[in-house]
Amino acid sequence: MNSLFDCSALAPSWFCDHRDILIYLAPSLMLALVIRVLSARHPFFFLFTLAGTVCHELAHFVAGKLTGARPASFTVIPRRIARGWELGSVRLTHVRWYNAAPSALAPFAVVVLPFVVAWWRTRSGLHFQWIDVALAFAVAPQFLACWPSTTDWKISLQSWPYLLIAGLAWWMVSALR
Repeated sequence: MNSLFDCSALAPSWFCDHRDILIYLAPSLMLALVIRVLSARHPFFFLFTLAGTVCHELAHFVAGKLTGARPASFTVIPRRIARGWELGSVRLTHVRWYNAAPSALAPFAVVVLPFVVAWWRTRSGLHFQWIDVALAFAVAPQFLACWPSTTDWKISLQSWPYLLIAGLAWWMVSALR
């Protein structure tokens, strides 16, 4: 019997399969939006973005180490720059065409953290406890930190040969069919 309130009647199957995780993350997503708005209003609220900034910069640092981009400095101390604030930075001294994109776009991996936390907290069912309030404050900044900055995107463009290699590989595969 399929009732009107059955999950599959209201949402796609992937949502129904992972609804506990998605429901668990909903308060963190809303909190991320509040943090985003407040931090744009006053630098004091950068404190709430610190966990995300650390993860964002660590992603650059680790990817830089793994790809040979040679990270030379790491900071998460906000500083005033011409167009606003820089919340942190990693200086890479050996950026080349083959390591620019992986090092610069590494923050995309940060989005995995909230889902790992949500999976851990919901694997035995959806039960909110007081620790989940603290975890929401730790997870929310990760949603803000997973998007590469404008500078990160500019650095990643140094890996343009990847597009050429991918295009050639696609052409060769389609030609072999």
